[in-house]
Formats: sequence, structure tokens, C-alpha cells
Amino acid sequence: MKKILLLSDTHSHIDESILKYVNLADEVWHAGDIGNLDVTDAIKKIKPLKAVFGNIDNAEARIEFPLHNRFICENVDVWITHIGGYPGKYNPNIREELQQNPPKLFICGHSHILKVQFDKKLNLLHMNPGACGKSGFHNVRTMLRFVIEGDKIKDLEIIELGSKIIEDTIT
Repeated sequence: MKKILLLSDTHSHIDESILKYVNLADEVWHAGDIGNLDVTDAIKKIKPLKAVFGNIDNAEARIEFPLHNRFICENVDVWITHIGGYPGKYNPNIREELQQNPPKLFICGHSHILKVQFDKKLNLLHMNPGACGKSGFHNVRTMLRFVIEGDKIKDLEIIELGSKIIEDTIT
């Protein structure tokens, strides 16, 4: 059993409200737009991290993290990418591969819109944790946490970190 914290679109922001949940997880997954690598360095000091780079990330992030991260967690095939779209409107750059070899769990960020949706056609669960940073058009900072046990994805929780306007940055 693994307790996962899923976040995205930090845009160089990390604070105690995020790190509190990092401490409670077994692993942290970041779906891109990291910004400053101080964010991922802070997470890696506490828990194992799997991440991808996003469209705002610089060359340093692109060297450290891949565009796509596909792996097995417990018995669940997971694919994380930053710009992935969602069921019925997947990114054209990945659509064919996604249709030919769908994972059980498909994760992306980019939209800053929290969305969890089951794709009946591809038999996969799609997750976008929204944005936990303070840059972008979202009003409420969000993350997801869930448990993977064997081949089951369960105990999904939405974490709302409050308004992006409140300042408590630690970098």
C-alpha cells in the first residue's frame, strides 16, 4: 500500500501547507510546471518524488525530469505528463499512444483545474490535481491524495489549501 500526494503547477511556490501533506505521504508525484527546483528539492528532502517537467520549466528542470513518466506503482500502470488533456479531449501528441496502450491511471496538470474522471472508452482513471502554486487563474490552491493498494486506487481526497492570495512562502 502506498499513500500518494499528487500536485501540479507549483510555479516556484512551496510552503508549509504543502509540506505538511508531503510528510503524510509515502510518495509525492508532481505533474509539471515546477518552476524553481527549490520546490522539488524541498519535497525530495522529505519523501520520494516522481515528477515531469511542464511548459514553464527551464532547461535545468528538463534535464532532471522527463516529459512523460510511466511506471508501475504497486500493480497500477501510471502515466504522468504535464499537458495531457482529459477524456474525449486528449492532447494530440499523446492520443495515439494513449489509445494503443492506456495506463490504469493517467495524470496531467497544466489546466489549473482539478478534475478526476473515469474514461470508460480507455478504461482508465484520469486525474488532474489542479494547481497548488500561486500563479495562474485558479482561485483555490488544490492537490489530491489517494492510496494505491495492489491494483486498486482508493481513498481519494481533494485537498484545498485556501486562496492563492494568502502569503506564507518558505523558500
